[in-house]
Amino acid sequence: MAFFVNNTAIGSRLRSHLQTHSDPFSISRRQFHIELGAREKALLADDPVLRRFKSHHKTVRLVKRIGDVLMIVVAAGCCYEIYVRAVMREEARSKAKGAGSAS
Repeated sequence: MAFFVNNTAIGSRLRSHLQTHSDPFSISRRQFHIELGAREKALLADDPVLRRFKSHHKTVRLVKRIGDVLMIVVAAGCCYEIYVRAVMREEARSKAKGAGSAS
């Protein structure tokens, strides 16, 4: 049923009618489009003087990836250290119980 509604002219007219009347502000938002002025265009234009300060996308992506890998390595090292200390503490407790009951 939805397939036929999607492919018919009635369905498209119904969808467009519902979209325009569902949001009363959508009409006013779509009608007032203002072109950018000369100042805005000049601010958005590329400046050749600032080109050397711009980050290169590949370099930024590489630095982000290295940072993510280092963060995972540090987190894994912390978890491993916590695990080792917990295991050593349990072994020390079990030895203390075994030594206390043997004497």
